[in-house]
Amino acid sequence: MRIGNFDFGQDGTFIIAELSANHNGSLQNAIETIRAAKKAGADAIKLQTYRADTITLNSKNEEFIIKGTELWDDKNLYELYEEAYTPWEWHEELFRVAKEEGILCFSSPFDKTAVDLLETFNPPAYKIASFEITDYALIRFAASKGKPMIISTGVATIDEIQNAVDICRSEGNNDIILLQCTSAYPAPLEDANLKMIANLSETFGVISGFSDHTLGVIAPVVAVSLGARVIEKHFILDKSIPSADQAFSLDTAEFSQMVQAVRDTEKMLGRVDYTMSEKKLHNRRFCRSLYVSKPIKKGEIFTEENVKSVRPSNGLHPKYLNDILGKKAARDLEFASPLRMNDIKI
Repeated sequence: MRIGNFDFGQDGTFIIAELSANHNGSLQNAIETIRAAKKAGADAIKLQTYRADTITLNSKNEEFIIKGTELWDDKNLYELYEEAYTPWEWHEELFRVAKEEGILCFSSPFDKTAVDLLETFNPPAYKIASFEITDYALIRFAASKGKPMIISTGVATIDEIQNAVDICRSEGNNDIILLQCTSAYPAPLEDANLKMIANLSETFGVISGFSDHTLGVIAPVVAVSLGARVIEKHFILDKSIPSADQAFSLDTAEFSQMVQAVRDTEKMLGRVDYTMSEKKLHNRRFCRSLYVSKPIKKGEIFTEENVKSVRPSNGLHPKYLNDILGKKAARDLEFASPLRMNDIKI
């Protein structure tokens, strides 16, 4: 699978910087955030494309008031989204800046009109947010555009995940990525459930990854070690910028640290390989082998006193020790000389 110029067959972990509401209503902040994300090592910047009236209703009824969160309690949904949304008239400029900077740009659409807008910029992928995974019409419409589909699973049942995958495939779209996600802001470490990453891939036959709302950079590193091929993390230019998402976003320095940690993790994971590399062969000189530990006369019997398994590796492999003990020397052998097969009288 490819997303733009990123090839999942060879390019490691796809790292997404989530802009979300971290522009704080400033186009210049949004532009500078894209540039900073590129410098911090992100492969992509992700927007959110909605208006308040495409995501909720302008109602003061009790069910439209947010409860049970650390950040947004008692806020009205419509007012929160009015404050947080990325103006649609910015999109052309943001896609242009991303192209200029050489960073991929795509978005989470929240209704069909958002998909229509985004299609005018030919995005390399679509992202379905956790709370939209039950909007099957939106998933079908986005999948029908033939772009890779990245779907967060934060609040979905296993059947809803299967349905979302099946809908994409029914549209002939098999480029699907499922992200393990904890839809809490910020998310407690104990709720990350990173073991889900491998299971998502195995269960649904897709690439899997992690959309992270925990604090810090530990969770993405562990996620990659457990098989995540995509990491999505909220990114803010500077934590002095007021934002609905500021509390669980990484700033430029932190995001750079995370990217470096992920890349270091990729190096450490390596691959399954039992072949003897040049480096291994070079270091084998420090392995043990059989050496003469006391001078031995021709015809003398080899014993545990005059033959030992020691470093370095110039003598016979230690596996031959029991075969040699009790046999006679074919010639005189000096102390500290490596034992050879022709030193043994047959």
